Amino acid sequence: MPKRKTSAPALVRAKSVSVGYGSTIDSAVCPPISVELQAGHGLAIVGSNGTGKSTFLRAVAGLLDLLGGSLDVIGKPVDERAQKFRAEVAVVLDEDSYLPALTVREHLLLTARGHGMREVSATVTQAIEEFGLTARQHAAPTALSSGQRRRLLLAAAFVRPRTLLVLDEPEQRLDSGMRDRLAQRLVDERENGGGVVMATHDPVLVREAATRVVVLAEDQVRVVSAEEGARAIEEL
Repeated sequence: MPKRKTSAPALVRAKSVSVGYGSTIDSAVCPPISVELQAGHGLAIVGSNGTGKSTFLRAVAGLLDLLGGSLDVIGKPVDERAQKFRAEVAVVLDEDSYLPALTVREHLLLTARGHGMREVSATVTQAIEEFGLTARQHAAPTALSSGQRRRLLLAAAFVRPRTLLVLDEPEQRLDSGMRDRLAQRLVDERENGGGVVMATHDPVLVREAATRVVVLAEDQVRVVSAEEGARAIEEL
C-alpha cells in the first residue's frame, strides 16, 4: 500500500463531545471527551464496562448523534451518509454484519469491488490467508464460528481503501496468535499514514498499536500515553 500524506486536518477532532442514547445532556454516558487523532497515529479508548467506550466509537462512526460538543472526522463534521466519509472510514463494531447468502470469499470480493479496489482477487486472497480463513473461504458466514466471523469482519475492513479504521474491541474472540497478527496490521496501518481509533480491553494491543489513550472513568476523562493506558487496563 502506498504511504499516505500526513498533513492536516486531524483524522478525528473531538471537542467536549457528549454521547448517550437519550435526547438531553443528562443522558450522556461519560464526561465530555476532547481529543485529536492525527494521521499516522493510533487512539485507544479504554475503561471498565459501561463507561462509554463503544458509545463514543459509534459517534465517531456516524451512527449516533451527539448530545453536545463537536466532532470532525477527516476534516468535516461527522456524517456517515457523506460519500467522503464512506470512502475513507472503515468500521468494525462489536456486532456481526455480513451478507449470509455469500461465501467468505464472495463477501470480501464484493466489499473490495464496491469500494473501487483494483486487483481485488489478490487483495482478497491475501486477507483470507492473513486472517486464517483459507480453509473456510467457500463457507457461508452463518457456518463460521464466532471467532471466524470476527476475522471475516476484520478482513473486510482491510480489503477496502481507508484513511481511518474505527474498531470496537477488535481483539474479541481472537486467539493469541491472531491478536498478535492484528496488532502488527494496526502498526502497519499507522506507518503507512493511516489512523486507528479503537476501544479495547487488551493492554498488549494498546502498547503496540496506540500512540495516545483516552481513559474513561465514571466521573473523569484522561488522555495519556500508550503505556499509561495499558497500565490503566491492567489495574481495572
